[in-house]
Amino acid sequence: MPLSRRPLSLLAALALLGAVTACTNAAAGDPVAATSEKKPTSSGTTRKPPPPRNQLALKTENGRQSPGVVIAGAADAPYNYAPAVMLDNGKVRTWWCSQLSAAPPGGDDILYSEGTSLDGPMSTAVPVFSGSGASFDAMHTCDPSLVKIGSTYYMYYTGASRDNHANGSAVGVATSQDGRSWSRANNGQSIVVPSGDVIRENTYGAGQQSAVYLDGWVYLMFTDTTGLASHQNGAGQYVLRSKDPTFATGVEALGQSGFQPVPATNKPRTRSVVEAFSADWMWIDAASTWAIAHSTDHGTTVTFWNKDFTRHPFKPVLIPGSWREGPGLVRTPQGHAPIDAADPCGRVALDVLRSTVDGGANAPTNIFRFGLDAVGLKGCASSDEASALNGFAMPSPERTVDVVVGGKIVRFERRSVAEKFARAVLADRPTGVDYLKVAARVPAGAPAVANPDGVVGLLIENKLWVIGSVEAATLNSSAVKQVTAEQWERYERHQDLSAR
Repeated sequence: MPLSRRPLSLLAALALLGAVTACTNAAAGDPVAATSEKKPTSSGTTRKPPPPRNQLALKTENGRQSPGVVIAGAADAPYNYAPAVMLDNGKVRTWWCSQLSAAPPGGDDILYSEGTSLDGPMSTAVPVFSGSGASFDAMHTCDPSLVKIGSTYYMYYTGASRDNHANGSAVGVATSQDGRSWSRANNGQSIVVPSGDVIRENTYGAGQQSAVYLDGWVYLMFTDTTGLASHQNGAGQYVLRSKDPTFATGVEALGQSGFQPVPATNKPRTRSVVEAFSADWMWIDAASTWAIAHSTDHGTTVTFWNKDFTRHPFKPVLIPGSWREGPGLVRTPQGHAPIDAADPCGRVALDVLRSTVDGGANAPTNIFRFGLDAVGLKGCASSDEASALNGFAMPSPERTVDVVVGGKIVRFERRSVAEKFARAVLADRPTGVDYLKVAARVPAGAPAVANPDGVVGLLIENKLWVIGSVEAATLNSSAVKQVTAEQWERYERHQDLSAR
């Protein structure tokens, strides 16, 4: 739950936070990262990676703001804040904290709405998650953050059993197959509780979490007003990670020496990555960079960290404008930054939804969209960063065209065929693509087969590359042979080229 509102009885106590919402980039421990080794490239040469990014200044362009309120609770909702925003299968999906009398037990509720534009309109808000009536989240559920792993949505939320938190706020997790109907995980018990390192005047506890799924790990950033490395007012953001989305096993905590295993999620919190409340974050694939959005005096500041939290690759960026509660970044289902279609290696969209005024209940409401583009990432410089180019085509070293598919290269003899599968064609070849393996070559005239349903595939090195329709085969001058369903299923498969 955010700290700047709450049921009305808490609002006066939260005045303690006051001027300290203008937070810094300070974080304990900032060691120097190791340099990368030379690696062979797909063109047969050896290329030395560029030096690590360090405090690069990003240019900002295309500042934007929605013309009006984007999401709001219906009926008697007195406040609306702390949104989670997901771009999911062509929809803008939003979850946020509010309160509806129609949703028992009478505390904070998580509402849901969706639309097709970040500026709205959105569907009528409906409550999808409320207090359990028992356990740590008996009364309040708030501050949703979501990731989708496979076909399952995981929602991390703040729960509290009463208005007087008394350091009792804690983090829970629920699962869903559609993002609307939720089941509490971990037997309905909290997964992160306050560490109790330091008892301060601010008695909020642990919460305001944000989750990202990366390389098989769920990274969870959160507030703990009792954490050792927090500011005296409780501001601070801590990071845990686990390959278990419920954080019941294999938990590691970010400390002074990087990530280290911990036996429980409430062990001493020795390192904060940014001095802030109610922050959100996402992973920028093209630049191997964390982007942490947090409220400061004049809007939302975005602070950047490299993957191991050892260096600030870029200087902070400000998304200006009014605010009354922490921002919600616009992210992919895994919590990553959306890929820019025109400049995937150099540009990233930084868009947030955030409350802008204190409403009639003296609590944050009126959620608007604010955003800008940050330019100058100098990204796609390694094989990991080249993953951002999945589905993009570019020139190859052999005067052919390469398409990145699942972290590998498919090399097409004909540009017209490559364009059929590419989401966009880049004029220049990013450095990181040279570190990707050439998985297959598609020569003109390669044999093609079609199953009884009309789905076509090319036979490349005796493996089937599904390309979808006959149009691509025609562009490639590939003769199409009809095969039975049984024959089709017997082919060894490459990755499906028609799904990008």
